[in-house]
Amino acid sequence: MATSLLALSSSNSLLSTATLLNTHPRLPLRHRFRCNVVEPLKFDNGKPYFPLLTNDPAFPTFLSPNSHFQSDANKNDTRLRIFSGTANPALAQEIACYMGLELGKIKIKRFADGEIYVQLQESVRGCDVYLVQPTCPPANENLMELLIMIDACRRASAKNITAVIPYFGYARADRKTQGRESIAAKLVANLITEAGANRVLACDLHSGQSMGYFDIPVDHVYGQPVILDYLASKTICSDDLVVVSPDVGGVARARAFAKKLSDAPLAIVDKRRHGHNVAEVMNLIGDVKGKVAVMVDDMIDTAGTIAKGAALLHQEGAREVYACSTHAVFSPPAIERLSSGLFQEVIITNTIPVLEQNYFPQLTVLSVANLLGETIWRVHDDCSGGFEPYSTLGID
Repeated sequence: MATSLLALSSSNSLLSTATLLNTHPRLPLRHRFRCNVVEPLKFDNGKPYFPLLTNDPAFPTFLSPNSHFQSDANKNDTRLRIFSGTANPALAQEIACYMGLELGKIKIKRFADGEIYVQLQESVRGCDVYLVQPTCPPANENLMELLIMIDACRRASAKNITAVIPYFGYARADRKTQGRESIAAKLVANLITEAGANRVLACDLHSGQSMGYFDIPVDHVYGQPVILDYLASKTICSDDLVVVSPDVGGVARARAFAKKLSDAPLAIVDKRRHGHNVAEVMNLIGDVKGKVAVMVDDMIDTAGTIAKGAALLHQEGAREVYACSTHAVFSPPAIERLSSGLFQEVIITNTIPVLEQNYFPQLTVLSVANLLGETIWRVHDDCSGGFEPYSTLGID
């Protein structure tokens, strides 16, 4: 008898507050007032969601300000500061709300000639500072802004500076595939280090070796638990499921994903790339006939690879095709390809903000704010990766 994926949700959820108190009575005070489980953002598929900090009772509980929790957190962690760049302020606000803190005051503006000006509006002397800034498009603008923010904190005598980079741009330039190419990922890592960062917190790097490019500690978290929890809430039987890697390079990622889905079978799309952002699908390795195919990748850029893969899956008899990705770069013509009817649903996270005009009916956006918020607490408290209550977060 087919087993439902719904049972998976318990394995990927955080422990309840009562359980934490009974098991770990010496946890810091703020952990005793933390909200329980990540609650999915309440909005219809394809419709933009803009969090507003109000006292509306309809506001999602894990984003609702809690004055008692907030006062205790601020009282016991006066040395923790979170600042947001201009790349994804909504995500930074969600992280701060989850942690019961307020975003630090910072002034960022651009001069007429395009130069960036950054000034901290509050003291960070002796503080642990976390700068939330993905280097998403426009990548060069956001990267330069992050570097200047780091420099401003260093010159303001911050004790520790952590660059929280939900999406690490230039991650695909991690090796030389041809002669006389640059390895831009290493260059960007050097820039962040030399600017003054003491630590980097990144989410779903394109390749694991990118962590080695940094000469400072890197905390690498995965968006996989967030997507898995969402899939577990859907009524898909495990016997009907097959996880598909859109290319050979993503097999390890897809295999780990499939293992969490009741050890679902794996299929691989074999492709040959003739140029940057140009892919051609060749054939399919595995059986998808009559099954629900879940395509897993770390990012969707122009959607050429995943769209051609989905077309091949339909040709091979797949009943439905889902696309799951952590980073939604969505370079043109990605929206046209994803909304063409090939996918039953396109599931992404908010590591990169999605413009209102880029929403379409099949799109579902999940939040990684709680995931990053928990990680920041752990880094701030010097907790190890094996700390049991948070071991399901997928943190290296």
